[in-house]
Amino acid sequence: MFETPLAVVGTIVTDPTRRMVGQQEVMKFRLASNSRRRRVDGAWEPGNSLYITVNCWGRLVTGVGAALGRGSPVIVVGTVYTSEYEDRDGVRRSSLEMRASAVGPDVSRAIVRVEKIGHSTTGAARTEAAEPTGSAAVGAADVGDPAGSADAPGGPDGARLSLSA
Repeated sequence: MFETPLAVVGTIVTDPTRRMVGQQEVMKFRLASNSRRRRVDGAWEPGNSLYITVNCWGRLVTGVGAALGRGSPVIVVGTVYTSEYEDRDGVRRSSLEMRASAVGPDVSRAIVRVEKIGHSTTGAARTEAAEPTGSAAVGAADVGDPAGSADAPGGPDGARLSLSA
């Protein structure tokens, strides 16, 4: 069977959750990718949205858990598939999911400092995230807003992330 590779630029909209599946850990979160279009008068209007559940396995669990959370602007690469299930009422449903192979901050919307594991001065990986500044909401510079990353340090929301690699 063929795998469908996909790269999605968006914002984490749920708190990542970690759980055990057999002997392996999985980290899950919902990702929103919102497009905007510039109107003739120069104003931006909302376009289409994509919401997808992202599953992270292996070393991604540690990295995502330590460095990213709700509101983080990210770029996720992985394979996409449809998950089918029955809800509580027995109705058959499906959802779009992605098995991530790489997850990282979108540096057009956040200022990031990377610390490799083992190179930290304390010997432990550190993560620091500043609260967004200004009145813009996290994720205000969505796909299709070429000027959105230049509004303020760290993008329009001023988000600053420190990551461990």
